[in-house]
Formats: sequence, structure tokens, C-alpha cells
Amino acid sequence: MSRHTDRPGPDDRRVRVQGEPVDSHHALPPEAERGSERRITVVGEEVLGRPCREVTEFGTPELSALIDDMFLTMHIADGAGLAANQVGVDLRLFVYDCPDDHGVRHVGHIVNPVLELPDPGHRRLIDDVEGCLSVPGATMAVPRTDRAVARGFDKDGRPLVIEGTGYFARCLQHETDHLFGHTYLDRLGKRDRRDALRQMDDRHEAVLAQRARKAALLSG
Repeated sequence: MSRHTDRPGPDDRRVRVQGEPVDSHHALPPEAERGSERRITVVGEEVLGRPCREVTEFGTPELSALIDDMFLTMHIADGAGLAANQVGVDLRLFVYDCPDDHGVRHVGHIVNPVLELPDPGHRRLIDDVEGCLSVPGATMAVPRTDRAVARGFDKDGRPLVIEGTGYFARCLQHETDHLFGHTYLDRLGKRDRRDALRQMDDRHEAVLAQRARKAALLSG
């Protein structure tokens, strides 16, 4: 999911890493500092349109390296979340670095997540602008529930429970959708979907140029 600069910025004194509160956290997470940039897939590519495979091997160097690469790739693209199939890897995993509506920064990864949403009778849907790193340059209003819980594991197989409200709840829902082969375009009507694809056509090259500039800055 793309990050929106018109939202309140996170207060770095209020941070949760892997769901746990910490005193502070680097602007560029350690994972990103270790990672290498990967190409971000674009809507229409086959890997984005099918459910991802469950991760069955934990604690491997390959899984750790993938998470590191995803963190760096997400930051280069000014993202708030990134799923593995968005870098062409067919695995149930996403990373995030996303504020909620209270300015709390949430940073981490989750493997094999299962999403829990409020019961329909207690569900509050919010229409808010949403973008996707795999639909570069396009933003549209998408209804999402204002609370979500993701249950899964960390890269070493330890159980995780990640709770989100507001914009971070939106991020959890957006990234979990990716792991089932869906983008936010699938939640739009035909007219809005066409509008989003027109936006992408118009802005795609500018977005890629901005990513290249940021990658150059981060590489020093």
C-alpha cells in the first residue's frame, strides 16, 4: 500500500515493532539497511492474480533476506506496506511501516496471516483514499473497516497478533488482499477501476523516476 503524505505523520516516540511497544525506532528500519531493491510487480501480472502459497519453512536465510529486500523496496517506493507477490515471490508474507490515525508508527512483518474483522453488526466502514505500489500513481476511495486483527507468525515461526485501527487497519486489509490474489482495484466499480488505470497510465513513468531518485539517495 502506498503512503499518503497528507495524513498526520507518525510520532517516532510512539512505535510498535512486531506489535510490541518500543521507545523509538530508526527512520529506515534495520531490515531495509540490510536489503537489496527488488522490482515491484504491476497489476495485470500473473503473480498478483492468484493466491500465494503458505510459508512452510521458517528461520531460513532466504526468508530473512526476502523480508530485508521487501523493507528496502517498500521504503524506496514510499510505501506503507508490501506483500511478497508484489516483488514476484509467491509466498504468504507482507511487511509494513505504517502510521495509524493516532500517530503511532507500526513496523514489522507477518507470515501466513489470517485476518479477523469485526462482526457485521459492529463493523464501521470508512471510505478513504487508497493507493497501491503495484498500481503506481493511482489513488481511489475504498471502503474498509476501521479495525482489523492479523494473526500469523514471524520469520522464525513465533506466533504474532497484530492489531490495527484506522489507516493501519486499512493497511492490514490491503496487504492481506494481495496474498489472496486481489488488489484494491477488485473492490472498485467498473468506472472507478477504469479511472484508476487511466491515472496509472498517466503517472506511471513519473512514479518510477521518483523511485529511482530515492534508490540513488539511499545507496549513498
